[in-house]
Amino acid sequence: MNYRFSSFFTTILAILFVVSCGTESSRSITAVSWGGSYGRAVNEGVNIPFTEETGINIQVEDYNGGLAQIRAQVEIGEIHWDVVDLEMAEAVRGCDEGLLEPIDVASLPDGPDGTPAAEDFVEGSMTDCGAGSVFFSTVYAYNEESIPGTKPSTIADFFDLQTFPGRRGMRRVPQVNLEFALIADGVPRDQVYAALDTPEGIDRAFSKLETIKDEVIWWEAGAQPPQMLADGEVVMSTAYNGRIFNAQVLEDQPFVIVWDGQLMGIGQFVVVAGTPRLEEAMEYLAFVTSAKSMAEIGRRISYSPARRSGMPLVSTHIEKGIDMEPHMPGSPVNAAQALRFDWEWWADHQDEMNERFSAWLAR
Repeated sequence: MNYRFSSFFTTILAILFVVSCGTESSRSITAVSWGGSYGRAVNEGVNIPFTEETGINIQVEDYNGGLAQIRAQVEIGEIHWDVVDLEMAEAVRGCDEGLLEPIDVASLPDGPDGTPAAEDFVEGSMTDCGAGSVFFSTVYAYNEESIPGTKPSTIADFFDLQTFPGRRGMRRVPQVNLEFALIADGVPRDQVYAALDTPEGIDRAFSKLETIKDEVIWWEAGAQPPQMLADGEVVMSTAYNGRIFNAQVLEDQPFVIVWDGQLMGIGQFVVVAGTPRLEEAMEYLAFVTSAKSMAEIGRRISYSPARRSGMPLVSTHIEKGIDMEPHMPGSPVNAAQALRFDWEWWADHQDEMNERFSAWLAR
């Protein structure tokens, strides 16, 4: 009798152990990001260590930005994405639309020296539903072998088809392109958004874009500009600085970044509203927004951490050993040539500018 009870009890324990292990191992979330070299940096620097530490698996999906897929999932109540890497303006709009979960900054980890997260994040990088990830810049770059003689050095040169003939690459969106156009047309950087606040300023930006429209090849994914430059499809292209950096450093491509007029922006990690995996998603959010995780991304691609304590942890490239600071958008030399992307302006004007840009493209 005792033996039977003992055997029965042992069997129940074994079943419970298997079930509990199965439940733990099946914990997973879907993290959505920009793919390419940046996606690899996040995967190697954050996702793999997170799974090793927590046992929570990460399903990775790539996208090209925007709220359309998040909006569709929330509206029908079938949430497949959990944590998404959004541009700031879209994160704010998504929060306003109720598409994203609120984030309490107090729930995020302190800095390495114990500084509370609220004080460690760079000012303006936290919003109600978003936690700052990394600073990145849209720059333009050229293939040194494709431009003999005098080299471009200013944003105005990007629009100068006479001195620098050939195709240009630009992202198929209005943001950044309008700012570049105004700077190239002579508007001082600190007056760009004041100009865009007027109908005349917007007309001026589109008029400048019109001067090169016939020579533009439009790109949508961040991996495209380096490929277009390497193939000679374009002589210069706007691009994310980290994508060009990786092509330079890891692939020995003869690309040159022009930092003049760079548009410095910041991404945010957000959690999709209504995800049934909220606990796991918030656990991942805390991990990915730690100074250590941001630095691990910055050691693989030249994007600056959104936490003050993150930059000193970056130091050198994890594979090549080169000093990362000169390649960062926020380095003193590069930042002096930057325009800070005004996400608030774009949060208010995105729909209007999208409509006008689409109509302009169709003409």
